[in-house]
Amino acid sequence: MIPETAFAPACATTEAAIRAIRLMDLTSLNDDDHDARIIALCHQAKTSFGNTAAVCIYPRFVALAKQTLVAQGTPSIKVATVVNFPHGDGDLATVLEETRAALLDGADEIDLVIPWRALKAGDEAFARALVRGCKALCGARLLKVIIESGELKDPTLIRMASLLAIEEGADFIKTSTGKVAVNATPEACRAMLAAIAECGAQDRVGFKAAGGVKSAREAGEYLAMAAAHFGDEWLVAGRFRFGASSLLDQLLVTLGEGKMSPATDHDH
Repeated sequence: MIPETAFAPACATTEAAIRAIRLMDLTSLNDDDHDARIIALCHQAKTSFGNTAAVCIYPRFVALAKQTLVAQGTPSIKVATVVNFPHGDGDLATVLEETRAALLDGADEIDLVIPWRALKAGDEAFARALVRGCKALCGARLLKVIIESGELKDPTLIRMASLLAIEEGADFIKTSTGKVAVNATPEACRAMLAAIAECGAQDRVGFKAAGGVKSAREAGEYLAMAAAHFGDEWLVAGRFRFGASSLLDQLLVTLGEGKMSPATDHDH
């Protein structure tokens, strides 16, 4: 394990920006999304500094995104989609059917919102069944479990939700939907990385910071925290992701390309 300070300076600017692009799930999860916007998103995912790890979109756009990415010569960019999103209050049968349909359409990765309200009320059984059932459908494809850390708030609950997701087969634990007031925070990141370490699961479970990461400097802080826990070699797309929409523009500006655009409320 390397000290956080050893990585932080390099992650403040160029190195952090390039890494963050390649670790990004470039996201559009807006109610008014349409085909042209998703096609443009797929084109944005191919940059002169490397491709983003994935695009993350609503299930109805999965097939279109797959086709677009293949046509532009970037089939390695994954297509992630969301289920039980954004409120986390779907019933088991409905969420499993959502997941099954998305996979049949070609989704490479599923981002599942855990039933965090039930967890807050003391009901673990439903959350366990949901994660376990979705992972059974995903098989070798990635299941990212969104614990909605900004709503759980209590570090004890964040730890409990993270451990539960890991125990039931999650490939990633993810902070947030980006649809609530508080999304990714350094405090939640530390708690979730500690949960991965507590399980000794760092060789099979990754972490995704979603929502609220707005700059190369902030991205560098998250990268430094992960490196402090698991080493610099852990900072690969199979273990670490950022979920964001506006972040890509900010990173390209840092790297001397593109122009600054206003931050949006849709970073995931």
